[in-house]
Amino acid sequence: MTRLIKYAFLMSAAIALTACNETLEDIAPKAERQLPSRVVQTMKAKGMSKTSPVMMRIFKEEGKLEVWKAKQNGRYDVIASYDICKWSGQLGPKFTEGDRQAPEGFYTVRPGQMNPKSSYYLAFNIGFPNAYDQANGRTGKHLMVHGACSSAGCYSMTDEQISEIYAFARDSFKGGQREFQVQAFPFRMTAENMARYRNDPNYDFWKMLKVGYDHFELTKVPPKVDVCGKRYVFNSEPANGGKFSPAASCPPMSQPESLLTAYKQHQAKYDFAFNAALKKQSSSEQSETIAGHSEARLVADWSKRRARGEKVSRLPPNIPSPTAVAEAPEAAPTPAVAATASAYTAEPASRLQTALEAVAGEQQEETATETPAAGTVPSPAPRPNTSPERTASVPAPEAGSQGTSLRRRIQNLFSR
Repeated sequence: MTRLIKYAFLMSAAIALTACNETLEDIAPKAERQLPSRVVQTMKAKGMSKTSPVMMRIFKEEGKLEVWKAKQNGRYDVIASYDICKWSGQLGPKFTEGDRQAPEGFYTVRPGQMNPKSSYYLAFNIGFPNAYDQANGRTGKHLMVHGACSSAGCYSMTDEQISEIYAFARDSFKGGQREFQVQAFPFRMTAENMARYRNDPNYDFWKMLKVGYDHFELTKVPPKVDVCGKRYVFNSEPANGGKFSPAASCPPMSQPESLLTAYKQHQAKYDFAFNAALKKQSSSEQSETIAGHSEARLVADWSKRRARGEKVSRLPPNIPSPTAVAEAPEAAPTPAVAATASAYTAEPASRLQTALEAVAGEQQEETATETPAAGTVPSPAPRPNTSPERTASVPAPEAGSQGTSLRRRIQNLFSR
């Protein structure tokens, strides 16, 4: 009997010791940590639920990652803004495996892309290459938003930041969102910024991205994204039963008349601001940009040789900027899109209707007080500028069917 008592005592001591050695991660896994109460309170004040859909925007030059959530009226509002701890490469898209570029474009994240056991604390794969990237021969893999503040082609946050960002995405999936959109831009696509980079070799690509950027700015609803003719197209529907194919020519397509009208008014004001910015700018400061596939291949080769242990320069090679730049003729706008559909396209029509119904009224008020002169937007000629690695400041606290059915939903957003 005494031996049984001793054995029971030893077993209970071992169990107690095991419990004492449990880590916080074992009790509350990092991937399940809840959002801070202050964030939850802000969501409630903005008419958002904890599990409402999310969308994210990334701005390289400003070094910001924004989290947006859907409100009860269907429109999205920013709920948090973080300083990107580190991103690599330069302004401009990712071209090839090993070029150390962080991607730019419209990407989709689904539950299977979330990584709760990442070596970089927490992570999610943004979905590079998407349909646009593949159609244009761009290669690469494992492009993430992750923690650990270390980047070689990814967008890296601090562990504290990625814990919150991950929680926003996790909760939206728990609420039924099937996928969310990540929009990655070189900078905020204002008239002033576009004017600064008007002669950059990436300018035409950025103008294409700007159409989707503008659609979101107008509607505050993630745009429907497709790809055809090796280009993005936004909020469009193929006519006569046609289909979007990334590498094939774009079929005849249409957009809701109300959206076209709103965008036309927006573009007139943009052209006026763009031309005004051109007159003011003389030698505006610019960040380094990648010069295209040629420079990407140089950097990729440097990366391979460095990985093999060869003696290489401390910084990746680059292509010097030309001393003179001529303006190229304006490229005709070709709508195209299909990198990924919006995570919120399955949203009920009633919520979408409220999401944009204020836009038409807002623009009518602005037109009554201001009639901007329309101008032309000059197009680019190559002006590459390169640099190795770009780092942004550390953590900043947060601020604060198909077919006719899509057309009908967007149409309703502009009219009561």
